Amino acid sequence: MDKERRIPVHVAIIMDGNGRWAKRRGLPRTVGHTQGARTVEQILEDADHMGIRYLTVYAFSTENWSRPDTEVKALMNLLRTYMKTSLAKCARNNVRIRVLGDKSRLDKDLQVAIANLERDTASNTGIGFQIAINYGSRDEIVRALRSAAEKVADGSIQPSEITESLISDNLDTRGIPDPDLLIRTGGEQRISNFLLWQTAYAELYFCDTAWPDFKKEDLEKAVDAYNNRERRYGGLIS
Repeated sequence: MDKERRIPVHVAIIMDGNGRWAKRRGLPRTVGHTQGARTVEQILEDADHMGIRYLTVYAFSTENWSRPDTEVKALMNLLRTYMKTSLAKCARNNVRIRVLGDKSRLDKDLQVAIANLERDTASNTGIGFQIAINYGSRDEIVRALRSAAEKVADGSIQPSEITESLISDNLDTRGIPDPDLLIRTGGEQRISNFLLWQTAYAELYFCDTAWPDFKKEDLEKAVDAYNNRERRYGGLIS
């Protein structure tokens, strides 16, 4: 690792371009998602070796249910396969896994697989790997506010006790530092309802590379760009 390079503690990635990658090759979109899953595994290893402590990826949004049924089913089956094969790899590499999002809409077997994976990797001390599945940031914030409202209703807190910290503690990412760097692949330049609260002061990096083609060198370019930014958090450069 380059000793002069500041390594972000937490990197979040919007993995865009799987479908277009496949289309350019005359392949079904599902092939792009399969290749994208392989890229996730490699980039997780690369991030760990670079010294990144948390990696969060956007796997399936609340809006993705509107895609064709065949694509949704293929994505869910891909997630099932990943959950089955991940535990041994996580044990070997000391990875902690947490799934972000509303799991209640997922099939029961997938909910059980997620719970088992989170439980069995919870004591691992290596990189924290967060996978956003059926995740939408507005939905997450609504769920956090409902939780706070229920506490007000039952008298356990007063309205004046609803603070930024309390809301953060009710988000899916509670206990995890906010992202320092948000990467979006595939050429688009928008956040797409991903970690809106948590990325309030993140540095944003957009690249044209489709996610299946994203390599260690691309991650290093993003980190180098991060190093060229002045993080002011609303203040002035001294």
